[in-house]
Amino acid sequence: MVLQNGGKSLWIETKDEQPLTLGDRATASGYAAVRNGMLTLNDAEVEDSYKRSPITPQRIGWDQLSSGTNAFDLISIEGEVVREGREEHQDEYLLAADGHLFSVLYRHTDEDLGFELPPMKQVPVGARVRVTGISSVSYGSNPFEGPVGFDVLLRSFDDIEVVAKPSLLNVQNLTRVIEMLLAVILIIGIRAIWTERQARLRNATMAYLERRRGMILEDINNSRPLAEILESINALVSAWLGGAPCWIQVEDGATLGNSVSEASRARLRVVEEPIPSRSGPALGVLCAAFGPNTRPRAVETESLGQAARLARLAIETSRLYSDLVRHSEFDLLTDIHNRFSFERQIETVMEAARQSAGVFGLLYIDLNDFKQVNDQFGHRTGDLYLQEVALRMKSQLRPGDILARLGGDEFAVVLPHVRGRADVKEITLRLERCFEQPFNWDGCSVHGTASIGIAIYPADGTTRDSLLSAADAAMYMIKQTRRSNQEILPGQTVH
Repeated sequence: MVLQNGGKSLWIETKDEQPLTLGDRATASGYAAVRNGMLTLNDAEVEDSYKRSPITPQRIGWDQLSSGTNAFDLISIEGEVVREGREEHQDEYLLAADGHLFSVLYRHTDEDLGFELPPMKQVPVGARVRVTGISSVSYGSNPFEGPVGFDVLLRSFDDIEVVAKPSLLNVQNLTRVIEMLLAVILIIGIRAIWTERQARLRNATMAYLERRRGMILEDINNSRPLAEILESINALVSAWLGGAPCWIQVEDGATLGNSVSEASRARLRVVEEPIPSRSGPALGVLCAAFGPNTRPRAVETESLGQAARLARLAIETSRLYSDLVRHSEFDLLTDIHNRFSFERQIETVMEAARQSAGVFGLLYIDLNDFKQVNDQFGHRTGDLYLQEVALRMKSQLRPGDILARLGGDEFAVVLPHVRGRADVKEITLRLERCFEQPFNWDGCSVHGTASIGIAIYPADGTTRDSLLSAADAAMYMIKQTRRSNQEILPGQTVH
């Protein structure tokens, strides 16, 4: 769906399908992402206010649409129908405007979810129509690199209106005349027949290759494994080049594809195309090998260039996705699990314990008098203190133990592999001892301590919340006991 507020619009992908009324004011929340260099919202939840706030479509031309500045906007454009047809997933009208062709699409609804697909609206070829819909930039296009490919997405068949009927001098009638002339020409000479067949073969090949390219773009959008996508790009460029061996050498990574040996490279003509990065060094190199007596062709440069751009899109999208996943699961300051990731981890460990009738331990850790560090030294020193605490505690844990920062100066540890409370206490003592040495930065020394509460599954709780509450309560008792045993309020000693 698309939300538009004045001159600003946003492409939104939701987790489910639900009927919404066009023109209603709605609210969406989800995860920010980038599509063709433009902001989108993924995995969104949408709330319809059922209050009307219709948008007036903007009347624009082909030049404005091809610039990409109206991406996802509700627009209106006129053009002449060149072709129309129903495909498996969409109805398509091919229109001509300002001497250029573009597609107007009506995406099919999912009949398995109870939506009924209406019959396609028939529009005569050659008729002039006014189309109202959403401007959608094609995958792989970049508005910063020149004109972009675009489609206009119809919301319903009411969005296409016939302005003028076709004249007798339309494409369809002219096509019939041309077919008659071609028939005469085909009778006159065999060479014309051979030429026509060759042209059709080239068109079929280009259509097949374009479908393969579209499948690769879908794989990139669906976050398939990067190695599989790069292998598909190798196969595509090899088909473009008539079966020539092609391979991709990822910078600081693997070599994928039909690579030739070093000895063979010396005998062959090898063409290399760097895979550029939007910023920084190249992401790798795309190679193709040809016979030693072959001459360079224009198709080689064009095909390798297109494939290199596809590879760049695949590599950068994969890395962006990996970064987003890591940022969603790890605390940016201490580089350990955050609360969101910790809650998922504890559910996984708890389910495994239920299946095996096992036990595991949970530690709730609160740094004592942490506020004094921020008050006396500033928040930068407080951040350094938290980072060093996380490093020291991580060094005292075993492989498989899970350390997380819940927020502020609160940490938690899940101990999946313990036999009972004694094992948990032994690890607790190790964590407490890691505070014995002072923390030193820039001439100042901080002696820190921590209060650690223990909870055992299933003795102290059988749910995540009950375990956390038990560990938090145990930690609070330890903190209160420590305060009552102190004659002053130390916590940190400053030198």
